[in-house]
Amino acid sequence: MGKNSFLVHLVVVFCLGMVLPCLCVDDPDNATSDVYVVTLRHAPASQYYGELKTVDNGFKHDASGRTQFHKPRSSNLTKTEKIYGSYIAQAHDSLLKKVLKGEKYMKLYSYHYLINGFAVLVTQQQAEKLSRSSDVSNVVLDFAVRTATTHTPQFLGLPLGAWSQDGGFQTAGEGVVIGFVDTGIDPTHPSFGDTKSDHSYPVPAHFSGVCEVTRDFPSGSCNRKLVGARHFAASAITRGIFNVSQDYASPFDGDGHGTHTASTAAGNHGIPVIVAGHHFGNASGMAPRSHIAVYKALYKRFGGFAADVVAAIDQAAQDGVDIISLSITPNRRPPGVATFFNPIDMALLSAVKAGIFVVQASGNTGPSPMSMSSFSPWIFSVGAASHDRVYSNSIFLGNNVTLPGVILAPGTAENKLYKLIFARHALNNDTTVADDMYVGECQDASKFNKDLIRGNLLMCSYSIRFVLGISNVKLAEQTAKNLSAVGIVFYMDPYVIGFQLNPIPLKMPGILVVSTNDTKILMQYYNSSLEIDPASKKVVKFGAVARICGGLKANYSNNAPKVMYYSSRGPDPEDSLPHEADILKPNLLAPGNFIWSAWSSLGADSAEFQGENFALMSGTSMAAPHVAGLAALIKQKFPNFSPAAIGSALSTTASQYDKSGGPIMAQRSSAFPDENQTPATPFDMGSGFVNATGALNPGLVFDSSYDDYMSFLCGINGSAPVVLNYTGQNCGSYNSTVLGPDLNLPSITLSKLNQSRIVQRTVLNIAGNETYSVGWDAPSGVSVKVTPSHFTIANGERKVLSVLLNATLNSTVASFGRIGLFGNQGHVVNIPVSVTVKISNNITKS
Repeated sequence: MGKNSFLVHLVVVFCLGMVLPCLCVDDPDNATSDVYVVTLRHAPASQYYGELKTVDNGFKHDASGRTQFHKPRSSNLTKTEKIYGSYIAQAHDSLLKKVLKGEKYMKLYSYHYLINGFAVLVTQQQAEKLSRSSDVSNVVLDFAVRTATTHTPQFLGLPLGAWSQDGGFQTAGEGVVIGFVDTGIDPTHPSFGDTKSDHSYPVPAHFSGVCEVTRDFPSGSCNRKLVGARHFAASAITRGIFNVSQDYASPFDGDGHGTHTASTAAGNHGIPVIVAGHHFGNASGMAPRSHIAVYKALYKRFGGFAADVVAAIDQAAQDGVDIISLSITPNRRPPGVATFFNPIDMALLSAVKAGIFVVQASGNTGPSPMSMSSFSPWIFSVGAASHDRVYSNSIFLGNNVTLPGVILAPGTAENKLYKLIFARHALNNDTTVADDMYVGECQDASKFNKDLIRGNLLMCSYSIRFVLGISNVKLAEQTAKNLSAVGIVFYMDPYVIGFQLNPIPLKMPGILVVSTNDTKILMQYYNSSLEIDPASKKVVKFGAVARICGGLKANYSNNAPKVMYYSSRGPDPEDSLPHEADILKPNLLAPGNFIWSAWSSLGADSAEFQGENFALMSGTSMAAPHVAGLAALIKQKFPNFSPAAIGSALSTTASQYDKSGGPIMAQRSSAFPDENQTPATPFDMGSGFVNATGALNPGLVFDSSYDDYMSFLCGINGSAPVVLNYTGQNCGSYNSTVLGPDLNLPSITLSKLNQSRIVQRTVLNIAGNETYSVGWDAPSGVSVKVTPSHFTIANGERKVLSVLLNATLNSTVASFGRIGLFGNQGHVVNIPVSVTVKISNNITKS
């Protein structure tokens, strides 16, 4: 980062009507001393001395170059850590003495392992001196932040809820290994560092994985946090599309996606997030003490193939991971006798047999109904929801109009207006629009008149080419810098509708006006302020002026959660086989929109975050690892829980309400999502939005076994040969009369209710003795009766509930209800009910 980016000016925006619609408040007086966080260009201790680190991390290598575990040498570890910590602290003291000769300052901390830097109390002038040192990478003004920059730990109530139940974040998830089948990982990221001085953090004894050692993934990349790493590419290599120089024949993440998901679930706690020179707080995974094992099977240029994914899942199961997180979905719905019978889902069934909880992103093909690609009941599918933190900035125009926008960038100078110069009106004499029809996207500074743009706001068009990666916001920013513009303003091309636009970080003032209506207002004001020579048709005077108010400050007023429009929906009541429709999908909602998390140093998935250590991303890919991390907390507390019991704990405790107490809403349109939303149904959100604290105390659980799933599969007509091919087991040994509604799931879904049906569910009490009363809200066109309606259940006891559903009114669409079990010790168990009534004969309404 440049020396001039020594300070982040946090901008507070106040709207005060027509007199001063936007007031930008700058930093405190220059003479005041403040705490600054200084990071150095030199690597931290965790990246030094690979061979020494290899021994001290408790690893050894076999002849194949893979790393294997042995008992950590904790005494040497402590000595090494102390020596290096002392050395780096001395280097920090020397730097301060050299730069601030004879001046007063106070060093508060030396950071030596995860980052190489320090916190110091100095004046702004002293901070500027530090920023000019060749050893200094960045100087950031310290400020109050929330517990975690993803903000989702805070939004999910982890600090005072789930984390506080057993030792805080320092122990959250300890002893649990999460396996990630993804694009790999960047092992140098501090989110995956190992605090070597902590001797009470052993690699779990049940994990037997290894760490591949390659040029891209050298010795010492793994540690007690990142306990295993492999890559799988045989299918891609066989197809001739794998390029060793571009695709990294190693576990290293050349994309960024895998690093992001791994840190969301299990990244270290309290890692500073600095992007484009701005400090956005501190990051934490959901289970920051759990361990990470990486199984790379996807690649940045071509994605991946089922054969490699299956090999990765198979290896993860052999290695002994406790949880598998899959932020991947098939490109299309797998063909065959039923969607369950595809290599990935069947491999995951074997993983469940081994006791592994499997989490998968539901997919980003929403908001269309029936857009799920996997309906397998042994896979826990997660949809994406918003959370309450939003970033927004605005542009104040000279006609006293303020327009909202996005982009993570500082504002222009307070109380000063600058001319707006549209890029197409500032071409040099050698460039015409006919020469370059995309010149308005500001991708090449050589095509513009620098004298005209210097000191003004450069206005550029944001077209579909930015979404497709052909044009680049960072390149436009560089153009603006090269032309000495004071800031950059993007207006939205009307054809960019229906795309998820993540806030983009910029070092210079900037804004993207995303609304097409606001773009019209901006352009009308700009065009009405021009003076054009009738003869030459050239602009002779630019009259439009504006000020950008910065978008670095987050606010937490967003009404959340809500189902994001891109989140896939289910089930499929029109499927030729009814089994898919009788399984509720997705299972649950989790935060998936605008998620800060770690990013690979060479990640190429997002040009806007290339070269950064963190990225702000959206998708069900971001939602799934939230649940994987929370499942690790459940596994830590209940180590003997089956995968189904973990899923039940997450599902039955989920919330159906947003933070204001209203129903969770679901966006129904990609073009104008917030203008087209209705209350979410179970087909949008499953059981609801994840309740991290409640999931650790569910009271009752619904359990299912591998044999139950096999009986279900064998009940599909014509499935026996396929089951035999995949599992090597004969359907003759299973009860083939089990259908979807008969599985002991924490939900009831019926695609064809003809007259009446009795569905049974068995609950297991994992809490103390308790008395429950049963209530229900029946779906439209259905009457419901649950027996018993009142029962007492002891710890460890099971109780069978019979649910009688009577059809009263035909329907072509599903209707929804809910059954609630209310315990006198405070436990509440929610069971969503989804029914489509299809009556074949006339009946009397009951």
